[in-house]
Amino acid sequence: MHKLKALLGAGCFSLVLIGTAVNAAHAGGLERGGYDIDLLFDPAPFASDVGATYVMPQRDLKNATDTSGAGLAIKSTARNTEGYWVPYVGVKAEVVKGVDCMFDYSQPWGASSNPGIWNGSYSNINTQIKSNNYAGTCSYKMDAGKGQLRFIGGVFYQEVYGFKESYASPDLGTTIGRVDLTSSGWGWRAGIAYEIPDIALRASLVYNSQVKLDNISGTLNIGGVVNNIYAPTQAMPDSLEFKLQSGIAPGWLAFGSVKWVNWSVLQSVPICSPETQAFGCTTVSPYPVRLTSLDLMYRDGWTVTGGIGHQFNEQWSGAAQISWDRGTSHGYGDQTDTWTLGGGVAYTPMPNIELRLAGAIGVLTSGHSGTLTDANGYTAGTEVRYDFGNDLVSALSGGVKIKF
Repeated sequence: MHKLKALLGAGCFSLVLIGTAVNAAHAGGLERGGYDIDLLFDPAPFASDVGATYVMPQRDLKNATDTSGAGLAIKSTARNTEGYWVPYVGVKAEVVKGVDCMFDYSQPWGASSNPGIWNGSYSNINTQIKSNNYAGTCSYKMDAGKGQLRFIGGVFYQEVYGFKESYASPDLGTTIGRVDLTSSGWGWRAGIAYEIPDIALRASLVYNSQVKLDNISGTLNIGGVVNNIYAPTQAMPDSLEFKLQSGIAPGWLAFGSVKWVNWSVLQSVPICSPETQAFGCTTVSPYPVRLTSLDLMYRDGWTVTGGIGHQFNEQWSGAAQISWDRGTSHGYGDQTDTWTLGGGVAYTPMPNIELRLAGAIGVLTSGHSGTLTDANGYTAGTEVRYDFGNDLVSALSGGVKIKF
């Protein structure tokens, strides 16, 4: 049973090893690193984990036609994506017997769309969204049957900020408009897990709450004229994730997960002048007080993964994983279904040091973007329509864990 017990700790490696690379590669909505509390389960009294993933999506837009009325005929193809980093830093400690706490920094949300000047320039030229997440999570475990039952709870503080550039309006020709926004908010998590170390079994269910962003503010720059702006309260999505792993033979571990993310909370984000705040900020008549909007029009995201890990000896372990992510776009945008295959190795030169290297490659499936109307009657996608084929996404991930 020794190898199976060891794999319960290695299970943290198996999920973290390729999970970050795969998840970041197929992320739907605005997801980058998402939420990760696997370090909390490390059996060592103290553990620290530092890692980073570089993602290389290659989404190419084709047959782009300007539908804004401006008659653009610049370029009908554009590379909509660019590479980005996803960092992670975490520290976990056993506070007292049965109580573990971890603190981590991550970048759960983000977007990087930079098609440049093309036939869809009235829709987007360059959009960059970033985030910072500072979290504290604790758990209490108690004996239950053949294993241990663990109760999980925590809080996190989030900063979300970014900008978008596009041609401002057909009435203004090729004048570029730029929106800069910043916001922050708090969230919480709660969960439960059950572990049987003798067979390397762990099952966990964790809920992460919405993060209410009720202080969204910034500036709108049109041709050098800068105005203050605000957006009504928005929410970063809540999520629910179930994970399961178990030893299946000496030195072998199977694992999988199902995750739901409530991306449908983000539809069209209206952006308005503070002078009109008393009248509300809406995207449809009879109150056309919005200056512009950030159109996302997402549907909920679902991700299903499955994989297998193997401990070759006391120093080397490996894992492989396949994942399907349901696209959050459904008629507007280019986030269609993604299939991703990942794998990696972990090297333990000493019992308290683990080095990891992983990679992932996937397919962003084809589709078409046109107009889409939300429940409030607002129609997005009136500036451009385009197609896209099956495109490639890849990612590389590395990290080091120190524990004692």
